[in-house]
Amino acid sequence: MTTDYQTAREALGARLRELRVESGLEGKDLAAKLDWQPSKVSRLQNGKQTPTAADLTAWAHGIGRPDAEAELQGLRAALEMKQRHRSWRRQLAGGHRGRQEIAVRQTENTRAIRGLEVSRIPGLFQTPEYARIIFDSNAEFRGIPPTTEAAVEARMRRQESLYDPEKAFRFLVCEAALYHRSCPEDVMAEQLDRLYNLVGQRRIELGILPFGAQLRRTAPHAFWIYDQRLVIVETISEELWLTGEEDIALYERAWEWLAESAEYGAPARRLIGRARASLDLA
Repeated sequence: MTTDYQTAREALGARLRELRVESGLEGKDLAAKLDWQPSKVSRLQNGKQTPTAADLTAWAHGIGRPDAEAELQGLRAALEMKQRHRSWRRQLAGGHRGRQEIAVRQTENTRAIRGLEVSRIPGLFQTPEYARIIFDSNAEFRGIPPTTEAAVEARMRRQESLYDPEKAFRFLVCEAALYHRSCPEDVMAEQLDRLYNLVGQRRIELGILPFGAQLRRTAPHAFWIYDQRLVIVETISEELWLTGEEDIALYERAWEWLAESAEYGAPARRLIGRARASLDLA
């Protein structure tokens, strides 16, 4: 399946080829002029390799068209935007399993994860039945293949990382997530029991943001921070994968400001217990 990112990279490659042909240079001649391997020129032209800003500067000057550099850098900036914005329509075209496998690998490659969830329980803390209902509901909403069992299996496999002594998890959950019932009450009760038992565990810091807490900044949406290299933000239509230093620093600040107002330990358990007690299980 061709992604938006790959399509944009191929378009940039086609423009590189067009400019080279217009200059009268063969690919091997341009490679020799830039002291590159001919295979690099081929990969860039065919959209098989993402050019750096320096590559585009060299290309424009190598073909004698320094005036074309601004255009090429603009195409590269658009390419980077495609990389940041990952459409759910494309990611989930074959069901949830593929995206869950990506989550497993991201977690395996991360030592510290910080997260904020506003209206649901974080995937790393979900019970199998809660996760199953979330996946089923999302498949129906998006009209995608129901690969629920494979997705649940991957999500449970991802949770094995919670017991890795080399990893740390710091999560904030808005109190509203304890009451939003996207599942039957017996499933929610089991889920809240699991959350209650996670409070205070080694390597897991779980804070609850109470309804009445005074906040330095509100919690507009969920986000996850992987070490200090990646922030993932989910919207209804797409995911944002942010890797820029300024973006990461901004989300770190947002997380720290919210963490100041969270309840931990026994107070967090009381909030979870109160939500559990509100369920009508008669």
